[in-house]
Amino acid sequence: MHGVRFGAVSADYPHRLAIPTRWADNDLYGHVNNVEYYAFFDTVINAFLIQEGGLDIHRGATIGVCAESHCAYRDGFAFPETVVAGLRVGKLGRSSVRYEIGLFHEGAEEPAAEGWFVHVFVDRESRRPAEIPAPVRAALERLVVVTEEARA
Repeated sequence: MHGVRFGAVSADYPHRLAIPTRWADNDLYGHVNNVEYYAFFDTVINAFLIQEGGLDIHRGATIGVCAESHCAYRDGFAFPETVVAGLRVGKLGRSSVRYEIGLFHEGAEEPAAEGWFVHVFVDRESRRPAEIPAPVRAALERLVVVTEEARA
């Protein structure tokens, strides 16, 4: 499955971000709707890129665009609850990165959802692939994990 090692635990993610749910996140069934999980992915990734990698989302010459994403749901969230999003990097290329994300209930070791998200970095104007900016790459390198599958 694209190298994602499902069944990871909280400690397998070197970066974490607490994201409060909102009343509007709940659907008619009383739980956070599945589309919001992708917003949690986007939030933990982009907050990391901006805060840790210095990505300038407004004026930078290079931007990241989503090329692929996936989520496997195991348990639900509901408002009011805080989602703890764990982030790691499964693969870091010249112009792309595959993030692996775990979404956890506060204090839980097992994720309620796991997935991946692929960013391709492109030139803002031409939209052609571009090298990941050096400060962003340095931040992402701190999140690279090597799983048993990758070693095999």
